[in-house]
Amino acid sequence: MREVAIRSRAPLRPGLAGGGTDLSPYCDEYGGAILNCTIDRYAYAFITPRNDSVIRFVASDINTDESHSTGRALDIGSGLRFHRAVYNHFVESGSLDPKAGMTVTTGVDSPHGSGLGSSSALAVALCEAFRFFCNTPLGTYDLAHLAFEIERLRLSLAGGKQDQSAASFGGVNFIEFLPQDRVIADPLRVDRSVLNELEASLVICSTGVSRESEQIIDPQVGRNAQTLDALHAIKQAAIDMKQALLTGNLRTLGAVLNNPWISKKKTASGVSTQIIDELFEAGGWAWPVHLAGRGVESWKTQT
Repeated sequence: MREVAIRSRAPLRPGLAGGGTDLSPYCDEYGGAILNCTIDRYAYAFITPRNDSVIRFVASDINTDESHSTGRALDIGSGLRFHRAVYNHFVESGSLDPKAGMTVTTGVDSPHGSGLGSSSALAVALCEAFRFFCNTPLGTYDLAHLAFEIERLRLSLAGGKQDQSAASFGGVNFIEFLPQDRVIADPLRVDRSVLNELEASLVICSTGVSRESEQIIDPQVGRNAQTLDALHAIKQAAIDMKQALLTGNLRTLGAVLNNPWISKKKTASGVSTQIIDELFEAGGWAWPVHLAGRGVESWKTQT
């Protein structure tokens, strides 16, 4: 008999404007705003039941494979930490039988440190796969918040809230990050012809360099005047870009896109590198992407 398994996927996102304003303490004091879109590159999670007492995690994109015995909490200090932390949450919440054996396989369409929110998309894809597997009632906001808690609180990884929201909702979104941990996602109803033109103008360049987000994020949470002014400008750019998209003014959007990049570089020394500046000026090895209109999704399949 063929086994019924669960698949899920969550889209990656390039940030258009507002990046950094979703970080505390800035968003707690001033409110953050981000405009981003998701593309047809994904993080994937695949859960297959087992008939033994083994939990096997396979990260196919980084060639890592590990196995554990069921019936106990997993150490999240090493190894495939995202897989272990999500598994622990669903066991601890009572949604998942701690004696159930399973194989959890994941993969991501971009390398670690690519700047497309791949880690958060992986967290969302894993949470959605386990949610579906356990038949747990979680809405889109709940799923984004759970992925945020696992990544930022359980695993203590630096970062904001935009990546989990983008991966969960999908499409083109204007997302506000307000005090008291409130997140408001506004899916933009952009004319299809405008989205087609945006898609035709959008490319992603590979620098061949991976960076740890903590090296960029830590300086951005500071309170010096230059960082604050830059973050205010970045937030305003997100608001201006939203208006440009809704009115179909892509020339203005292109001009606005340059402004937050200039401001972003003022928030931390590691934001840009020489090769990034050269690619920004002249273009480089790039490939076109297509916008992904849907957010995280899951379905059953047979193995």
